Amino acid sequence: MTTARRTRRRIATVTAALTTAAGLLLVMAAPASAEVKSTCGTYICVATAYQGRDYVQDITVTTRDGLPGTLRAFVGDYRGSKANASRWRFVVNREIRAYPRLAVCGGLDRGGRVIENHCVMIP
Repeated sequence: MTTARRTRRRIATVTAALTTAAGLLLVMAAPASAEVKSTCGTYICVATAYQGRDYVQDITVTTRDGLPGTLRAFVGDYRGSKANASRWRFVVNREIRAYPRLAVCGGLDRGGRVIENHCVMIP
């Protein structure tokens, strides 16, 4: 009897963990209508989730070497706050008009110096 109870508890625990993980993925995922575009420079990678040509949802900046630095994000008149990390997601959620294309950019500073600015072009 105790073996059957343990087995049921393990199954319930695994089921709960999988349900929680699936729920977190749904919360963190971009809406179905959003497109994601990314590109990498020498030191950083920049990814953006956007809808259409003018609406930017977020900008994710990641260092390629995994070491922290001051990460920045900017597009149009949006200037994200700086983050001292190796990866950071800046939530924009704004419509930004640009013609003919929109440049969504990220930057890396280390030791008070600009190491790299890199942009993703949205068609």
